[in-house]
Amino acid sequence: MASKLAPNSFILVSFFLCSLINVPSTKAQLETLAPDQAKVEAGMTHIHFFFHDILSGKNPTAITITQPASGSTTSFGLMNMMDDKLTEGPDPSSKEVGRAQGLYAASCLGEIGFMQAMNLVFTDGAYNGSVITVMGRNTPMHATREMSIVGGTGQFRLARGYAIAKTHTMDFTTGDATVEYDVFVTTH
Repeated sequence: MASKLAPNSFILVSFFLCSLINVPSTKAQLETLAPDQAKVEAGMTHIHFFFHDILSGKNPTAITITQPASGSTTSFGLMNMMDDKLTEGPDPSSKEVGRAQGLYAASCLGEIGFMQAMNLVFTDGAYNGSVITVMGRNTPMHATREMSIVGGTGQFRLARGYAIAKTHTMDFTTGDATVEYDVFVTTH
């Protein structure tokens, strides 16, 4: 007489077998990449840069369009427009490679979380004149955030992929921030 696995046992065995498969996480994949590595896999391009969002001083690169709701602890309702510098390194005076142009709006009641829509406009180097369009949820208090690439132009026409953002520095008094980006894009 053949023994039968109960439905719950089958699910547990399947889960156990699947857990034995070694699938690298996004973080693990990022840690193995050299910063100057251009091709990650066939058809995919990896671009690394720093994003400088400056709300303070005489020449801000981001301005507030709408104020947050009265009494909000998460800035809910706040909307900023940006034209932020993209540089090769974390220092704002390092070589500029493009601009991040778009907006971010505080759209979360439970934590600081933005709906971010931006064009990464490349103005120097191999991608000069090309654009990658990014849209997604950006929660700046999280160590790592992932947003979707929804399109592009030039060398990135019909682009798809994802952008990983990690806060490098943040001034809680001024709101100024430098964010490290790793963008993984394909045009297939």
